[in-house]
Amino acid sequence: MERPAWAPEGVDMSRASPARMYDALLGGSHNFEVDRLAAEAGKRLVPDLPRLALSNRAFLRRAVRFLADRGIRQFLDVGSGIPTAGNVHEVAQAIDPGIRVLYVDIDPVAVTHARTILVGNDRADAIQADLRKPDELLARTADSGLIDFTEPVGLLLVAVLHLLQDADLPVERVAALREAVAPGSHVAISHLTSAQRPEDAARLGDHSANESRVGIRFRDRAAITDLFTGWELVEPGVVEIPQWRPESERDLHEAPGRSLGLAGVGLRI
Repeated sequence: MERPAWAPEGVDMSRASPARMYDALLGGSHNFEVDRLAAEAGKRLVPDLPRLALSNRAFLRRAVRFLADRGIRQFLDVGSGIPTAGNVHEVAQAIDPGIRVLYVDIDPVAVTHARTILVGNDRADAIQADLRKPDELLARTADSGLIDFTEPVGLLLVAVLHLLQDADLPVERVAALREAVAPGSHVAISHLTSAQRPEDAARLGDHSANESRVGIRFRDRAAITDLFTGWELVEPGVVEIPQWRPESERDLHEAPGRSLGLAGVGLRI
């Protein structure tokens, strides 16, 4: 396979990436054939997978607006993926051009593309870091100069924690980030779940582990709620993704009881 001009040197084009698969499901163009094939295979197993991706993206935008309305003026988007239309800095800076945004992802394609679209925006940047190494992530965040940990932060963990296996200690990783941010900070989390559609979740989970080798971990409601340990949940709590403060009928992409994802927002007090 020939490396596209937008792909950084050394990127592995033979293995699917969660960020690039998500981009493919959203109809983006910064993905490889292996990512598109993995996304298509997922769609054959669960045909409404693109709708889930759109629903998750809509939650991200609602959460950013909600936090900006609460006075948050800096966002740390961990596991940001490849920025597409309506990304965090566009939504936040439309409310206040002074809001600062730092994108963090493990995928070099996501980071490279983010930096390309952020040229000329001195209040937004992207870095490469691994959520499984929170100390390193926090150090690189501080080095960016964009995030001030003495002020409240909008921590975004949207569609990323289900990429951590139980052995990666996701609750502890979120706790490490919580301890680093100031009181008044918020966290927004969305996560794939087995709660509503266990058979579909099992099919996708098996496919991700054995075929695409991405390793998605579907969790039940209790396990996802545990991720908010130490945070004060904001109403309506941990709910199906479309049900978290929908702003219009367009946000209700899925019928109640049919979403493959749960979401919530918590406050650090």
